This record gives sequence, C-alpha cells and structure tokens, in this order.
Amino acid sequence: MVTNDTFSGYHPSINFLYFALVIAFSMIFMHPVCLAISLACAITYSIYLNGRKAIRFHLLFMLPMFIVAAVFNPAFSHAGQTILSYLPSGNPLTLESILYGLGAAAMLCAVIAWFSCYSTVMTSDKFVYLFGRIMPAISLLLSMTLRFVPKFAAQMKTVSNAQKCVGRDAGSEGLVQRARQGVTILSILVTWALENAIETADSMKSRGYGLKGRSAFSIYRFDQRDLAMLTFLLLCGGYIVLGAALGGLTWRYYPSLQGAAAGLYAYSIFLAYLALCLAPLAINLSEDRKWKALRSAA
Repeated sequence: MVTNDTFSGYHPSINFLYFALVIAFSMIFMHPVCLAISLACAITYSIYLNGRKAIRFHLLFMLPMFIVAAVFNPAFSHAGQTILSYLPSGNPLTLESILYGLGAAAMLCAVIAWFSCYSTVMTSDKFVYLFGRIMPAISLLLSMTLRFVPKFAAQMKTVSNAQKCVGRDAGSEGLVQRARQGVTILSILVTWALENAIETADSMKSRGYGLKGRSAFSIYRFDQRDLAMLTFLLLCGGYIVLGAALGGLTWRYYPSLQGAAAGLYAYSIFLAYLALCLAPLAINLSEDRKWKALRSAA
C-alpha cells in the first residue's frame, strides 16, 4: 500500500466529503460518459494506492464480475426497440439491453473500486473522529465493521500457518479432511472475532468513549489547504448537481437510447465531474513532481 498519498493527509472531513460525492454520483448518474469517467478514475486511484494488489484484484475479481453483470442483463431483459438477434429461447436480443448491462456493470465496478479507495484513505480513527461525538455507538460499530474484513483475512492466514506447523495441513488430503480443517479454522476465527469485539468494546468503555463532555486528543487540524479543497469540492459538486437538475446529465436506455443534447454546457459538466474524480490523483502527482524536483536539486 502506498504510504505517500498526499490526499490522505487532508482533514478527515475532506476525505469523507470527497468519497461521499464520488460514490453518490457513481450510483446516481447512468450517463455513459459519467460512468466511464468514474470507473477509469476509481481504478486508476485504486492502483495508485494499492499497487500490484489492486491490479490483481481488478483482473481476478472486478473483470469477471464486470463480464457477468454485463451479460446478465441482456440474457434476462429483452426490452428495447433495436433488435439485433434472437436467443435460442426465442426472446429478442436488443441493443438497449446490452448497453444497459454494460452501464450497470460499470456502475457496480466503479462503486466497488471507490469503496476500496475509501477503505484505504478513510481509516477507522478518522471515521471515529468525525462521528464519535454525534453517534458514538454506531460510529464505533461501523469502524469495527469496515476494518473487520482485512483483519479477518490476515488472522485466517496466521491460523492456517499455525495449523500447518502442528501437522494439521490438509492441503494434500481428501475433500472430507479439507472440509473438517476448514471448519476448524472457521471456528477459531469466529472465536477470535468475538473476543476481539468484546475487548475493543471494553477498552473503549474504560476510556470513557461516548460520555458527555469527554475530551479527546486529535492530530487533525483544518488548515488553509483543507479550506481550499473544501471550496473546490463544493463548487464542483454543486455545479454537477445543478447540471443534473437542469437535465444536462439526462440519459435513458429504454425503450430507446436517448439523452441530453451535446453542447458546451454538457461538456462543462463532464469536465467538472472529471476534475472532481481526478482531484486526489492530481494532488498526489503534483506532490510527487515537487518531491522529485527537490531530490534532484539536492
């Protein structure tokens, strides 16, 4: 995982607002241009943050899921006016159903990619810092849930290696033996997860978490850089919302393909959306260039 992500150093409210905007827009706007921008930027930022791990994730998980989601819609939905062919069942295969399947697959993959970036940037301490005083119990629960999957996967590897060291490796055994070993590992992991949750809850309770008037140390400070980024996010987000309200991002797939007329105003909305999605990458690349310049000067 990349440790020099400059955008992660911004105030947690800026990080949360950014991901709230891009994830919400990715789920709402079905315009092909918006979907392409969101998917491309989300994958690029994910690869920047997580490197080879993200590439492997996109190739082994996201690409098959994209194909399955894209094929699923025209296989079961036969609406649309442009008939391309007929399936063996006799149902029509329409251009609109194919394009809608591609759009839905792009939206699903974009949202998942954005959430992978969110889990890297918005750490549990940032989430608790933002919502700990507003809704302490829910924020703690969500924080524990968001970090549960990576911790569970790491603990599973630890338990599996420990079982191998004591001679309980069932990798070369039969199916029944492997199933029994899997159940054993799952039982150990469930016990560990429950104990970890109880320990975390007791620890937070002993620290007075959620009590009225409780103060807390924080390393986060809202400075001029955060103010400039907040202004940028509000301007871009407001312009995109205004453009969508005025019909600039209107698009339909059924019964025929139809969208808002292309023009300078529509292009300006797309540029604002592209600028919003590319903001973290632009910040990071700018800082990387400055760092390289300083190193070469030295």
